Amino acid sequence: MAESYDVIIIGSGPGGYVTAVRSAQLGFKTAIVEREHLGGICLNWGCIPTKALLRSAEIMHYSDHLKDYGLKLDGKVSADTAAVVDRSRKVSLRLNGGVAFLMKKNKVDVIWGEAKISKPGEIVVSKTAKKPMEPQPPVPKGVKGEGTYTAKHIILATGARPRALPGIEPDGKLIWTYFEAMVPKEMPKSLLVMGSGAIGIEFASFYRTMGADVTVVELLPAVMPVEDAEVSKFAQKQFEKQGMKIILEAKVTKVEKAANSVTAHVEMKDGKVEKITADRMISAVGVQGNIENLGLEALGVKTDRGCVVIDGYGKTNVPGIYAIGDVAGPPMLAHKAEHEGVVCIEKIADFPGVHATDKLKIPGCTYCNPQVASVGLTEAKAKAEGKDIRVGRFQFAANGKAIALGEDQGFIKTIFDKKTGQLLGAHMVGAEVTELIQGFVVAMNLETTEEELMHTIFPHPTLSEMMKESVLDAYGRALNA
Repeated sequence: MAESYDVIIIGSGPGGYVTAVRSAQLGFKTAIVEREHLGGICLNWGCIPTKALLRSAEIMHYSDHLKDYGLKLDGKVSADTAAVVDRSRKVSLRLNGGVAFLMKKNKVDVIWGEAKISKPGEIVVSKTAKKPMEPQPPVPKGVKGEGTYTAKHIILATGARPRALPGIEPDGKLIWTYFEAMVPKEMPKSLLVMGSGAIGIEFASFYRTMGADVTVVELLPAVMPVEDAEVSKFAQKQFEKQGMKIILEAKVTKVEKAANSVTAHVEMKDGKVEKITADRMISAVGVQGNIENLGLEALGVKTDRGCVVIDGYGKTNVPGIYAIGDVAGPPMLAHKAEHEGVVCIEKIADFPGVHATDKLKIPGCTYCNPQVASVGLTEAKAKAEGKDIRVGRFQFAANGKAIALGEDQGFIKTIFDKKTGQLLGAHMVGAEVTELIQGFVVAMNLETTEEELMHTIFPHPTLSEMMKESVLDAYGRALNA
């Protein structure tokens, strides 16, 4: 007889495991199904280990600029590739173990294998199929296995995978996805990155700082095309100052492989083709939702462009089936998945005060050098919506803490509705802006006006002072510019 649960979550990434914890807290008998890694891509091959790599690159960057801080070092700092990668993997392993602990602590059953919804309220779990080019983790101890399980509510949190272009598919050796890019056996001397979204530009930044000659090819007219145009242009100039070559409005149409290098045929805006040879190439042209082999088509679950269609509470068009995170569409961010999961399970439980997810209040962060962070509408988007706006800006070069840190390149930009004073968007580029952005996210969630922000006391000396100055500037009242 099939084991029965109140809630079964398919996928244990940030969205899945957080949903499982909250489900258990709400008193539901809960199970989570995982086929590869507790913690999903984020903890094992995405958000966390990439930040560990970027931390090593950041320290390398500072070691190359010691004289700027009045310091000297006899000899040259060099990278031990194996040690850099090993540190990154240990960080992931530690967090992977943390997820296992949380499941045990909250009495969430872990079921190991591939899940398929056989009919409403029922899933069949089979043995995980081995994937080419990806490491096959051992099955953890104490988990349940193959079989049939039932639940009143089934939540899909299956995430996404790298998108591959026909004819330019990653091979694990010369053409990498983020899997291979995170565990290089040796640092390539040259690298071609196809795509300048968050994944592509973070790896471009990491490998450039570690000494590789990096070329980025982007189909659209701007790097990090989802960002505000001013931020994108500023970031591009900084990347180019670091020696990165960026080719916009271009696409890789063909690749030729040699024994230890790859030559890309890059078609430019004018139709001309340039051949670029590099030791390795990273394909970072986006991701696609993992919707296959789940039984969704037979059940009539609505999908659109490779993702499950949901409402603001994670509900699909089929009663009892829900979806959260990357599999439910953009923005494909770990914190969005976590929030959607909590909203979804609390709505199921009729928990008081649950609000539908507002995608305009989801911050985005890119951990390149310089960092980029944003929330809400860009200036172009606000204007396109017909809004009458005020825009404020404040430069890092006018901030005492930034100058003292030796990080005086960047700016903060705020966008307000001229009539109501509502904060419509905030955009940042520079040191530690991924930590600063949350201040504006809180402000937007509290529906804070420009007047309330201007009356808020920010500590001195801090980078956060620039946030207030940007608000003041939008109203012609900046004090330090």
